[in-house]
Amino acid sequence: MLITFIVVYLLVSIGIGLYAATRVKNTADYALAGRSLPLAVVIATTFATWFGSETVLGVSAQFVKSGLSGVVEDPFGAGMCLVLVGLFFAYKLYQKNLITIGDYYRLRFGRSVELLCSAIIIFSYLGWVGAQITALGLVFNLLTQGAMSITAGMVVGTLVVLVYTLYGGMWSVALTDFVQMIVIAVGLLLIAWYAADLAGGAGRVINYAATEGKFRFFPENADAKEWTFFIAAAITMMLGSIPQQDVFQRVMSSKNASVARRGPVIGGILYILFALVPMFVVTAAVLIMPDTAHALLQDDPQKLLPTLVMERMPLALQIAFFGALLSAIMSTASATLLAPSTAFVENILRNIRPDMSDAATLKAMRLSVLGFTLCVLVYAITMQGSSIYEMVSGAYQVPLVGALVPLAAGLYWKGATTQGALAAVVMGLGGWLAFICMPGWAEAFPQQLAGLLCAVVGMGAGSLLPQWLGNQREAGHHFAQA
Repeated sequence: MLITFIVVYLLVSIGIGLYAATRVKNTADYALAGRSLPLAVVIATTFATWFGSETVLGVSAQFVKSGLSGVVEDPFGAGMCLVLVGLFFAYKLYQKNLITIGDYYRLRFGRSVELLCSAIIIFSYLGWVGAQITALGLVFNLLTQGAMSITAGMVVGTLVVLVYTLYGGMWSVALTDFVQMIVIAVGLLLIAWYAADLAGGAGRVINYAATEGKFRFFPENADAKEWTFFIAAAITMMLGSIPQQDVFQRVMSSKNASVARRGPVIGGILYILFALVPMFVVTAAVLIMPDTAHALLQDDPQKLLPTLVMERMPLALQIAFFGALLSAIMSTASATLLAPSTAFVENILRNIRPDMSDAATLKAMRLSVLGFTLCVLVYAITMQGSSIYEMVSGAYQVPLVGALVPLAAGLYWKGATTQGALAAVVMGLGGWLAFICMPGWAEAFPQQLAGLLCAVVGMGAGSLLPQWLGNQREAGHHFAQA
């Protein structure tokens, strides 16, 4: 019965996505939903895009092991990213009427920076989308009680998401996200209510978490090194997610600048609040089934929440949970399949074939979605056994060190130049890779923070040094004439 309901839900999701595909007439419709989404849909799609497998399975597992200090990257960093986008980036970017964030790099710094930053952004999606595909495989494996392998589950789940994303683009993503956000909210709140009852009340769950030190957020009695690593973890997704195509698409799909600004802020706040629900449920699971929880925490903490639902909750709540979980995963997967594919066509392929018609560009975007999906599926299968939380958080180090500084400096510093942007990309990636290749360095100082600082230095030096040298030569020339 549970599997039947889930199959029906998946078919309904596909149907909604394919219905939305009927609105796609050109590349603007496919990539940006015709820049016509109202506030409610923008809130839903920003929330649903962030609320993925790592939030339900990864964050909850990390919380029960390490408390709030262990989840500073996600949900707190990730949610604050959306708030920062709405407050400081959305209005400025929306006014420029662009299709991709790579278009901004070209407009501000030229094609070389466009190509470099677009490649960085596209590459970063492998880890994030791979985490969603991994979670799909895990869910189908649990639903069938092992009859379907995790690999087979990855393939089936990927095909479901691919069908409606391939045809409907941003229109399908937006409408399915809107429905899926409702399913996520209702499903998880029902699960939390029932779990609290099984555990002896919400107060008992909260008191247990407090007693175990799970609410400790900031490092206590920490030295400078520990604070440095804490800050680095916080900014990885908070800042590294800002120069991302999926976030940009939600901003640019809004019907006006006000919606573009308010939507991410509200979506980010809702994301942080709702991310607390899976943490609460997993903490309740430790009280409800302590022996099983202890075993799973040693083996695979990501299975703790689904195991609680399957073993201790009635069929209706099992349907609600897996509907919410699949909604969370599919909403994120669809958005993160579309974003890099759009960026590849608009910012890399069109530089190779600048004479492409709109119809040819639309076809290329759909083919890119297909190609990227196959790449991610292979990557996810190869990376089986990796932590979903770590796959997601690691993915954002690349845009943090390589693409953030040129974007922020380009918008807020008139003195930023193409040479500065190139230096920021090269030095940011170079510093980050140097720390990765030198384990002793990475143990002493966080690699992503080192890369970010190098990028800032690169932007400043690359922009100011040529101007200073030019002034020196000019002064020398005047002195010689005198």
